[in-house]
Amino acid sequence: MPRISNFYGIAIYMYVGREHPPPHFHALYAEFEAQVAFDGTVLNGSLPTRAARLVAEWARIHADELDANWQRATAHEPLTSIEPLP
Repeated sequence: MPRISNFYGIAIYMYVGREHPPPHFHALYAEFEAQVAFDGTVLNGSLPTRAARLVAEWARIHADELDANWQRATAHEPLTSIEPLP
């Protein structure tokens, strides 16, 4: 599972070739893990409140890049890194 971004101790991953609808990414923070939609909504799992807010902000800023990576992932192509939050 390629890591596409990392910020404030939060790692963002997207599987290549194994992803399934709806479009989402995986956010890992300490012992927490969540599947997150590109609008920042947690679909499965959980994150602490502050981490969830940071992930949602990042997702909204990078929604187009996430969608492009989703297209790559479903086509079994390499993913590109996405800038972290400042």
